[in-house]
Amino acid sequence: MRVRCLRGWLPMREAIELQTVFGKIRGWRRAGSSPSSPRLLAFHGWLDNADSFVPLEPFLRDYELVAIDQIGHGRSDHLPLSSDYTALTFTRCGIEVADALGWQKFNLLGHSLGSVVASLVAAAIPSRVESLIAIEALGALTNAPELTAEVFREAIDIAYKPRRPLRAFATLDDAIRVRAAVNHLSEPVARLLVERGINEVDDGFVWSSDPRLTHPTAFRLTEAQAMDLIEGIECPTRVILADPPQSYFPDAIRRRRVAALRNGSLRMINGTHHVHMEEPEAVAKLFD
Repeated sequence: MRVRCLRGWLPMREAIELQTVFGKIRGWRRAGSSPSSPRLLAFHGWLDNADSFVPLEPFLRDYELVAIDQIGHGRSDHLPLSSDYTALTFTRCGIEVADALGWQKFNLLGHSLGSVVASLVAAAIPSRVESLIAIEALGALTNAPELTAEVFREAIDIAYKPRRPLRAFATLDDAIRVRAAVNHLSEPVARLLVERGINEVDDGFVWSSDPRLTHPTAFRLTEAQAMDLIEGIECPTRVILADPPQSYFPDAIRRRRVAALRNGSLRMINGTHHVHMEEPEAVAKLFD
């Protein structure tokens, strides 16, 4: 059996399932990696999944690569209703994954939300993280202090509203077309994400990610707190940003954050938010 990818046939990837205190985390490991290869743990973006890194995989052969579905995403478990999806939860879960793999030292790769998580893991356990590659984000999302009460009330209000039924798509292709349009993705890239991120039900197909991932977070850090955590990242860090920037991560803020790194460098590339999937070879060349 072989796995079809955007760039042709790839060696089979091995499915993995890791038991953590947050539930089962699933993903894949490149088959046949040398035990002496540097270890690379990859975190995908919001509402994406481990297959976000399939296009990059052929260009990362020097690593023992593991890509996971973050908690609540893809094929991994959802959090119980008594728990919330927060930056701390994602960070702790990321560390749990490294522990479950038996990795004492490792490198980190993240995209979007995954870069937020990877940044926080690097800040939390600097002695274990050897390097960080952050694509399209660095550090946590923040709120202005004066918005704290407003955002908190909104989060509590939504948490206690009845859960709406999941939207069902008649066909897989319908879901792919919607995902491509919403995120400005090419059809092959959208297909990669959808095929791992959807469940078949009696009346069609529904997203497998936890709907609560779309709810507002009750508390976020201030920008000053986020900057302090970035300054706490000790490992060599390469930040890769697509141009034009995303609306939630303006260019002035993202450049200021990169400048706060102790040992950081910035590479810019023309492209969309999912540039690592649309132009994987060009992005991989920016890793060095």
